[in-house]
Parts: sequence; C-alpha cells; structure tokens
Amino acid sequence: MCAGALVAAGAGVVVADPFGMRHDDPPLRGAGSTGLAPVSRETLSARTQESGTLGYAGDYEVVNQAAGTFTRLPAVGQVIRQGRVLYRVDGEPVVLLRGAVPVYRDLVRGSEGADVRQLNAALVALGYATEAEIDPDYFGSGTYYALRKLQDKVGLTETGVLTRGQAFFAPENELRITKITAVRGGAAARGAVILRASSTRRQITISMHAGRQGEVAVGDKVTISLPSGRNTPGVVSSVGRVATKGDKSTTVDVRIRPSKPRETGMLDQAPVEVAIVTDTAKDVLSVPVNALLARAGGGYAVEVVGSDGAHRLVPVTTGLFDDGAGTVQVSGDGLAAGQNVVVPAS
Repeated sequence: MCAGALVAAGAGVVVADPFGMRHDDPPLRGAGSTGLAPVSRETLSARTQESGTLGYAGDYEVVNQAAGTFTRLPAVGQVIRQGRVLYRVDGEPVVLLRGAVPVYRDLVRGSEGADVRQLNAALVALGYATEAEIDPDYFGSGTYYALRKLQDKVGLTETGVLTRGQAFFAPENELRITKITAVRGGAAARGAVILRASSTRRQITISMHAGRQGEVAVGDKVTISLPSGRNTPGVVSSVGRVATKGDKSTTVDVRIRPSKPRETGMLDQAPVEVAIVTDTAKDVLSVPVNALLARAGGGYAVEVVGSDGAHRLVPVTTGLFDDGAGTVQVSGDGLAAGQNVVVPAS
C-alpha cells in the first residue's frame, strides 16, 4: 500500500504514514509531543502590521497681517484657544478665531461673504451673541455689538470693526504651537509666516507601500502599540490617494485617529506599531493555526479527540487567518464548537 505524508502547518516536518492510510490523508500525531486545544466559535480578524508616527493632526502656517514690532509671541508647545490672544504687535493683540477663510480685508457693517459668516459663527461659539441675534451671512448690528464685546475682552479698542491685523482664522478650536520663525522685538511684516501650529487632535501617520493601499479603508479598526508597551484602540480616518516616491519605495499616507486619545500621552513624533483590522469573520469555528495538518493531496485536516479518547481526522476548509490570535477559521463535516483538537506541545 502506498505510504502517505503530512506537513504539520507551521512546523515544516514530513512524516511517513505508519498506518497505511490513503496517500492523501495525513497520519495521526504522536501523543508524546502533543497537547489539546478547543474548537471555538468566535469572531476572527485579519490584520496588517504597520509602523507609524504618533503626533498631532494638521499643519498650519500663521501669516501675520499687522504692521509694527512683535512684542509678544507664544512658546513652542503652547496651546491657544479660540478667542484668546495668539501674539501681539506694538502691544496690540492678534486674536485666534475659528474659520477656513484667511483674513484679506477689514470687516465692517454691511459686509457679506464667507469671511463674515465665519466671524459670526466664532462670535456665537464664544458666547458674545446668540444665533437669534446675528444674521449668519451679514455684518449687521448683532455682529457689531458682539465684536465690541470680544474686543473689550482681549484688550482691543471697541470699534466694532475687525481690521486685517486684529485676528487670525484657523480651522481649529485651538492651536498647538510647533515652530516660531518670528523674533520678539523684530519687525512685523505683513504676509510673512511667523508661526507654525498643529491641532490638539492626536493622530498616527503611516507611510504605507502604495501597492497595499487597497488592503485598508476608512473606518477599519486598529490596535496601536505605544512606546510604553500599552495598547490602545483606533480607527483609520483617511487613506491617501496620491503616492509619494521615495528612495526605496512608493508610499501613500494612512492616518489613524485614536479612539482614546488621552491614553496616547503627550509624545510628539513618537514611533508606534499599528495592527489594522482589514477583514472580519463573525460567529465562525476556529482552531489554532498549528492544529492544521497539510494533506499530501492538498488541503488541510485537524485531528479531533472524542470524549472517549478516540482520535479521528476531519478534513477542513480554511477561511480567515487571525495572525494576532494565532487562530484560523475552519469548517468541516462533524466539526463543532467544544471539541478538542490535537496541537503540538508548547
């Protein structure tokens, strides 16, 4: 009778068939070097492992529009909230306000446009007016009186006019200063970049090989391994569509939003490892990967041990591999949760 052969998955060992079984069936394992593991019913996840950098989302240039001399500048790492003084020129404050449109004109009664809309939204957000008191698209009396309250609060003359040099608009509620290029006592030139800043939202950036872009999608769940050794959850917030060609490979940026940002601490530009869940199989049977026996004729089997101690081979079809847990989805006739399968001894 023809001798069969098997390869224990992951072990790379070929064993002759001692029982004269069919050439496409693996033999039973020797009991002296094995253990038992249960067949489980659970949810499995496929993951891809990537290296990333932990930091803060956003990179903004602060462009000065006031003429004079810098008399006060923030410090690197300082956080400035909306409605607070960002810096001073000739002792006069420049206020941070939320908005995407840069300052390009003085705003006065009768002004209309996107810049007026964002000024009105900022005044309402800061509590200087209610939505009912302000026409969102028009600089009217509601805007005038609310702006005077803001000017009084920060130490500006209460003119009810927002001049170009009095405010800086950024699309964030607060900015974290990352770099200062101006010098206190130096000349304040209009149109010059004087600061760089980020948001205070935590973010991990991954430079992923462009060929693997299709493996991840916005909304994929991730596990972030921090420098402290602690793990924290996150989610893919964006997947880049424009590739960057480097010296060794072409990559796209994948950005991760931590679900529990406080757990990430305060480190900036810190290296982290990210396991991205790329696929999920729910309510399936699973066994440890090393329970699989590769059949010489193709496919896999597992060695099931019955309650009476009898051993039998069950051909199985494999599905999702969960590398993080070291388990694999399986299905086969007679296979059920709660059974025990043979695995190599640990």
